[in-house]
Amino acid sequence: MPASITSTAQPLTGPQKALRKLGLNRAIDLALHLPLRYEDETRLVKLREVREGEVAQVEGRVAHAEVKLSGHRQLLVTLDDGTGTCLLRFFTFYPSMQKALAVGNQVRVRGEIRGGFAGLTMMHPVVKPAGGELATALTPVYPTVAGLPQAYLRRAVQAGLTRAELSDTVPAEYLEEIGLHRLWNMRKALSFLHHPTPDVSLAALEDHSHPAWQRLKAEELLAQQLSQLQSRRERARLRAPVLAATPLLTQRLMAALPFQLTAAQTRVVAEISQDIARPVPMHRLLQGDVGAGKTVVAALAAVACIDAGWQCALMAPTEILATQHFAKLVGWLHPLGITVAWLTGSQKAKERREMLALIASGQAQLVVGTHALIQDKVQFKNLALAVIDEQHRFGVAQRLALRSKLVDELEPHLLMMTATPIPRTLAMSYYADLDVSTIDELPPGRTPIITKVVNDARRDEVIARIRGQIEQGRQIYWVCPLIEESEALDLTNATETHAQLSAALPSVMVGLLHSRMPVPEKKAVMSLFSAGQMGVLVSTTVIEVGVDVPNASLMVIEHAERFGLSQLHQLRGRVGRGAAASACVLLYSTGDAPRLGETARERLKAMAETNDGFEIARRDLEIRGPGEFMGARQSGDAMLRFADVIEDAHLLDWARRLAPQMLDQHPALAEQHVLRWLGGKAEFLKA
Repeated sequence: MPASITSTAQPLTGPQKALRKLGLNRAIDLALHLPLRYEDETRLVKLREVREGEVAQVEGRVAHAEVKLSGHRQLLVTLDDGTGTCLLRFFTFYPSMQKALAVGNQVRVRGEIRGGFAGLTMMHPVVKPAGGELATALTPVYPTVAGLPQAYLRRAVQAGLTRAELSDTVPAEYLEEIGLHRLWNMRKALSFLHHPTPDVSLAALEDHSHPAWQRLKAEELLAQQLSQLQSRRERARLRAPVLAATPLLTQRLMAALPFQLTAAQTRVVAEISQDIARPVPMHRLLQGDVGAGKTVVAALAAVACIDAGWQCALMAPTEILATQHFAKLVGWLHPLGITVAWLTGSQKAKERREMLALIASGQAQLVVGTHALIQDKVQFKNLALAVIDEQHRFGVAQRLALRSKLVDELEPHLLMMTATPIPRTLAMSYYADLDVSTIDELPPGRTPIITKVVNDARRDEVIARIRGQIEQGRQIYWVCPLIEESEALDLTNATETHAQLSAALPSVMVGLLHSRMPVPEKKAVMSLFSAGQMGVLVSTTVIEVGVDVPNASLMVIEHAERFGLSQLHQLRGRVGRGAAASACVLLYSTGDAPRLGETARERLKAMAETNDGFEIARRDLEIRGPGEFMGARQSGDAMLRFADVIEDAHLLDWARRLAPQMLDQHPALAEQHVLRWLGGKAEFLKA
């Protein structure tokens, strides 16, 4: 076995570094590194019995061998096993291989059987001398990285399996509730999954329905639920400022707003007010569809915090979104005598120093900015509420950093906002440690958006539609997925589209916005578009969140097949903000393929069928699966590796019920269980 990878006394070898890269640092990590698939080296078959497409292991005599030099240099070997012949073809070969495959030698070969003009063929099969012992179990094939051969990884995993402490941490009676027999204990389940016996159903291994798989999935879900329940209980012991404000400032803000709150907004404001009036840190996720009015809810929470004599911070993922928030909040709060500070990475040094001084002295009651807010130099005088917008765009470490701005050992209350609604199954698992508030109605006056799916071949018709909209005084977004040409993605770039539209619409100002532009340039473009002087804005996805131009009534998304469903929905939400009827055109291209792929078709179909963000999120989860939907909770990658929260809903329910019992009745086992499964990653689930 390779030397212990946990030892740091000697320099690490290449394969040991590769193991670290895969996160395989502990014996238990290796034991839980399960095969992607299996190869059957337990039996030999005759060539007359093989079928095209299957992987077969055959023994026979080399009847012919030659190196062919015309075209690609290749080694061609004919194998005869007495029942038929098979051509072995090698494009990469060495003298030792030629020697092993000399005419007359008896060999054992293993590979995929292909048909064709030359009869049965194997490309680059594995070759061994004939007559060796056959394997007694299926051979595991593990996920790996460059520099980590399967043979080394197999030895490392086997050593990890031998060394790992695998005593059962879940009392047997709990497992019997979900039909898991005590026979499949943790050690037996893992040993079996690394080396299944040849008689096992491969289908049961592949679809994870085998009892050994069920045992692992149940244990993993339990570790996740335990970790999140521990987090919730730990937070219940922490202390936060009590923000019991007088209603005066809140009432003044409500009276000054040019609109009435919806019933859903009023309900959510009450939930937040109750939370922040308690001495326990709030940990709440506010979810609401694009345009549901989350910003005003955040403003009311900020006012309650400021009214109680404390500071509030609002962090947004992009400078464009932070600018939008800043403008709105200044408009609402400045007349109330509230000082709003502004902090971003692109600020000039002098302005930044002034802002830092305002924040440190407490004169800045609300601070709006990007991730610049969490840098070490930013010292709050008395931060009591942190609001994080589009929280899924921030990494876990960034969220933890904002929470760590403690004042007198008091944690700030945390309000996270998202326009990507979290389906219930995910809320139960990945967000089990959060309280969730939902704004489930849109403010009156939002016009429904008509969504059309259009082939790129009809691009000229779309440009004609743009002309018509501009003649009516409307504005248009045209979104492109890439800034510059990529060999991997043959897409029309934003610069080229900008040139095309400028030529097609000579009397219209066409702007260009992308992430590589200097911030002042971005601001200049956005202000021209916001002011109505610019008719068309060609942009990459930097406008995905936060851009609010009520006069924009048409959104064209180029190469819509390349975007995720939630991102398409976010982009669509940039129109329909005024009284005019609004539309979203999803331009798709199949490239050289005759038709769109299944996943892309499903996404575009969902967009055309519904405007409901919650339904979109549900379908997105079905299409992409939880890990990708969550962005691995942006992340310590402490996501589920084996269980699936949709398919294994019954196991998730069981784990949720069991977690409090385990923590109360078997605290030592619960601690051991979480450590085994999550190691140091448990922190990331708590952010």
